[in-house]
Amino acid sequence: MQVQVAQAATSTCSEQVRADGYVPRRPEDTLLHALVSEHWPRFKTRAEGRGGLPKFVEEEFDAYLRCGILEHGLVQLACRGCGHEMVVGFSCKRRGFCPSCLGRRMSDIAAHLVDAVLPEVPIRQWVCSLPWRLRCALGYDRRLCADVLGAFTDALKRSLRWRAKRKFGLCSVRDAQIGALTFVQRVDSALRLNVHFHTLALDGVYVRDEEGDLKFRELGEPTPEEVAQVAAWTHASLLRVLKRHGRSLDGVGDTADSFASDQPVLASCYGASAADLQLLGPAAGRKTDKLVRPLRLVHGRGPGAVAEVGGVNVHAAVAVDGRDRKRLERLCRYIARPPLSLERLESHPDGRVRVRFKSAWKDGTHSVLLDPLDFISRLCALIPPPRFHMLRYHGVLAGHSRDRAEVVPSETPTLQETGADVLQLVLPAAAFQPPPPPEPPPRPSRHPWAWLLRRVFTVDILTCPQCQDAMRIKSIATEPDDIRAILGAATRARPPPLPTPPQLELDFAVG
Repeated sequence: MQVQVAQAATSTCSEQVRADGYVPRRPEDTLLHALVSEHWPRFKTRAEGRGGLPKFVEEEFDAYLRCGILEHGLVQLACRGCGHEMVVGFSCKRRGFCPSCLGRRMSDIAAHLVDAVLPEVPIRQWVCSLPWRLRCALGYDRRLCADVLGAFTDALKRSLRWRAKRKFGLCSVRDAQIGALTFVQRVDSALRLNVHFHTLALDGVYVRDEEGDLKFRELGEPTPEEVAQVAAWTHASLLRVLKRHGRSLDGVGDTADSFASDQPVLASCYGASAADLQLLGPAAGRKTDKLVRPLRLVHGRGPGAVAEVGGVNVHAAVAVDGRDRKRLERLCRYIARPPLSLERLESHPDGRVRVRFKSAWKDGTHSVLLDPLDFISRLCALIPPPRFHMLRYHGVLAGHSRDRAEVVPSETPTLQETGADVLQLVLPAAAFQPPPPPEPPPRPSRHPWAWLLRRVFTVDILTCPQCQDAMRIKSIATEPDDIRAILGAATRARPPPLPTPPQLELDFAVG
């Protein structure tokens, strides 16, 4: 019986394709997994000779190499009707670069924002990019990043309130309440460290009416001057934030930077990534090689789309109707997207890694070429440090706002509430007193994996593809003997590859 189960499980996970198109992933067959498994041990060995990497970086790589690999642990599902079986590997649940786990995180965040946070009002995306000299510090200093984000959101709040005061004749800007959320993106399409902010702001303000109820008042598209004003206010506030942190835009006289001395290897990864430089080998210090195609005519954005002041760039051209929940969810997935897409990762004929862009740059650049070890260094730079929050809320959408409950989508009526109403209609109140309803269960911190597959890809993983009956968890295997019994394999779990001898000419450009 064990042999039959093992054969069914192996066939399901490797060969069989479901009618709904779902195919269990095989991360060990991807280029990213091959690059990390081959070059991460060598990179780690070189790093240990220069002071080593912090624990959170090493754990990120080690967890990724186990993510989805059946030999490191699995869940066995079985159909209650026909006995059809399938196996699913454990996930790493990390925040750095795992495409699968970050794709799940993206879908989970988007579903939560649409279902439980964003009201059905017009919503505008504001994107704030920052001077290049700051991007390295913003990558590791979470307090500086929080204060810089505060400089931008305060400027945006100030703009929306003043516009509302003028348009609606409010007595004070304090009568207008804004709502927004921000996702912090760490890299750009070239995998350069480029901390920037994607903010979804309600395209208007909430104002209390004569009855004391919050009412939304739409502001509409900002003028070019209003977008430029947000950039100018952000820049002025940014200078004050930097002074408070002992920093400056030009880096001269900075007194707060001990990162380079505490973590020299990671600091080198951050610096090379932010400056778009090669870190290792004979070409260390040179600009990264790029592929450019002939320029074509590109239609510019509208006049109010972009404004830049002192290196602070603000873009506000994208808006959606909050009643269009599908389009809003797509926008939420966009701002929470993973930093790396497997579809845009290729092996170049000369052995380097080609990273293709979704859209070519203005100068025609469409791809970047990275040495495998430089590619690993860029992965190191995009891993967020511990307690570095990627999603933040502002105004009436913030968790501590006393007005939040009046703004966010209302909860779906519970079964107990519906049942109580029916009983009150059938029986006299004196004849039957229903027991008090139980406390509602706490909202789960994450949506179930099967629920997300059904929502995003219309794939019902918990329905048997053969007889349409329900699938159930049959067993969870974490020990090698149990895993071998399910997979029917005669070998133990595949260990990470042994480190290859480091090349003598490769060295970190520290300092």
